[in-house]
Amino acid sequence: MHVIVVGCGRVGSELALRLEREHHSVAILDKRAVSFRRLPQTWTGGTVVGFGFDQDALRAAGADEADALAAVTSGDNTNILTARIARETFEIPNVVARIYDPRRALIYQRLGIPTVGTVSWTVDQVTRRLLRDQTTVAWTDPTGDVNMVEIALPDALAGRRLDSLADGDRFRPVMLTRGGQARLATAEMVGQEGDVLLFVARSDALTDLHQHLAGNIRVPR
Repeated sequence: MHVIVVGCGRVGSELALRLEREHHSVAILDKRAVSFRRLPQTWTGGTVVGFGFDQDALRAAGADEADALAAVTSGDNTNILTARIARETFEIPNVVARIYDPRRALIYQRLGIPTVGTVSWTVDQVTRRLLRDQTTVAWTDPTGDVNMVEIALPDALAGRRLDSLADGDRFRPVMLTRGGQARLATAEMVGQEGDVLLFVARSDALTDLHQHLAGNIRVPR
């Protein structure tokens, strides 16, 4: 997939390098050419000098064909404006904005724009939201029969109770991360856009878990 990273600071440069290591097409956009010094000489992705809210700059970075965009500059206003243009003008499906002010972040999350904060947590969570079909296996028991896997909640399942995402002893959500805070999952919890769930799943049920969340298997209510 093609990903645009807006902002070549500590977060943007690390994120771009991680995406490139995972063999994605990446273009990084920054208002200052000097910022690209953070990238190593081995960098093979694209670089564009410009503002993230400049449509011409976004087009030069491949916005017309982009699958995902992360706005991670040092300015909240720039990130939100960039995210809105990416979502509304270019119809990029996976868009994430870095927001420093937690009060503003909550407002924009309610508007359907996933937001993240802090450097180390940001890189991890942005990657998860951009690559929604990617599963991270956090733990496997010594027999190889049971796994703990982290999966970003599909937007279509926002508003559902977490107990509707379980299937007997085959898989069930046990932890939820929301807004940088983790909590144990309870039956009464309702999923929200941007949630990351930790599932316990049998190894022979991992494929069914993904199909279950994708809607290929009816989700019980």
